[in-house]
Amino acid sequence: MNARRRTVLTAGAAGAAALVTGCGSSGDESGGGDGSGTPPASDTASPGTSPDASPGGEELAATSDIPVGGGTIFKERKVVVTQPEEGEFKAFSAVCTHAQCLVSTVSDGTINCPCHGSKFSITDAAVEAGPATRPLPAEQITVSGGAIRLG
Repeated sequence: MNARRRTVLTAGAAGAAALVTGCGSSGDESGGGDGSGTPPASDTASPGTSPDASPGGEELAATSDIPVGGGTIFKERKVVVTQPEEGEFKAFSAVCTHAQCLVSTVSDGTINCPCHGSKFSITDAAVEAGPATRPLPAEQITVSGGAIRLG
């Protein structure tokens, strides 16, 4: 094999390996969590919330700003916060797992993507309607003193 062909093949193989690594799974086949293998801090079994933690990150909203049975999308932070039941807050990535569009609305118990119609549950971000096949990843929030903070 000549040197030029070997160089092209080697470069192509390295690029393909980088692409596979970048697009690969974090090892968390359930689609939730942050991929660290450490469960999120919580006083209940609700992923992504930590009601009794000390205030940490940027304040996203007051708890009263998130409607019960609905949610609010924070486009600039690419996060959606939901309140499936009174006093239960969840946070998920606002980036659709199908084509990486930003979700646009929260209604009728689902987080909705405008690009191809995917819908995700406000409770656990599970796919309610495709074409997405993976849930939205959970985001860590803290709820303290009526404030919802990212991180």
